[in-house]
Amino acid sequence: MRVIKSPEHLSEALSRFRKRGKQVGFVPTMGYLHEGHLFLVRRARKENDIVVVSIFVNPTQFGPHEDFKRYPRDLKRDRKLLRRDHVDYLFLPSRSSIYPKYFNDVVDPGPLARYLCGPKRPGHFRGVATVVKRLFRIVHPDRAYFGEKDYQQSRMIEALVQRFRMPIKVRTCPIVREKDGLAMSSRNRYLSRRERISARSLYQSLLQAKKLIRAGERDVSVIKKMARSVLLPYLSKIDYIELVDPDQLTPLRKVQSRVLIAIACYVGSTRLIDNILVKV
Repeated sequence: MRVIKSPEHLSEALSRFRKRGKQVGFVPTMGYLHEGHLFLVRRARKENDIVVVSIFVNPTQFGPHEDFKRYPRDLKRDRKLLRRDHVDYLFLPSRSSIYPKYFNDVVDPGPLARYLCGPKRPGHFRGVATVVKRLFRIVHPDRAYFGEKDYQQSRMIEALVQRFRMPIKVRTCPIVREKDGLAMSSRNRYLSRRERISARSLYQSLLQAKKLIRAGERDVSVIKKMARSVLLPYLSKIDYIELVDPDQLTPLRKVQSRVLIAIACYVGSTRLIDNILVKV
């Protein structure tokens, strides 16, 4: 595995492979890797000749009172994991190389950012869209890999690729879960032992909502009320419980043929998200 910090050096290295007709797969991350990230890496390894992983904790997607400074970092561990999974290039850009002086290519995330986490985290998706476009312009991948846990982010990136006519296939891969159902996340390390047990309620509430829909319930307010009753004994705060159209992310009043159930909540001081797609 070759470690590169310069965007110019990475672009130069990858261009040599493209001239030989090689396909490049790209997995952008913020580090502190877990099995969810590694699932994406392995998928990229199967589908491409060259695999690039970036680690960059993007400051522009964190709000003023969010956890940028304490976001978990362990580069030594990450490098070991990526070598084990045969990554070809690890890209470690500096903040100044991603956002050089006079940088002004800030990206409007579009209408998909109006829903779910968008209103709760102002500016977050603008930061995500901006850094992803910047990384795509550096790496020029044939395929890019994202996890379904961040469903809204993946949909937004699909729309971004279409809007800017980038020749990139966005692959959204299934959520990887712990044995008790908790979606894997770098932020899970913030949870105390007691909070970790409480966090199981996220997936449990989603499964109960899915069960209610499969039993014939179509009233969204009834389903949300039930999910809330599962969550409330365990959580410090619920940001939202929403049933939305999986494509447009617009809230639904009645369950349709496909529905995304999405939740965001706080377990202690840690904000966690999860979702499940239900086909009726």
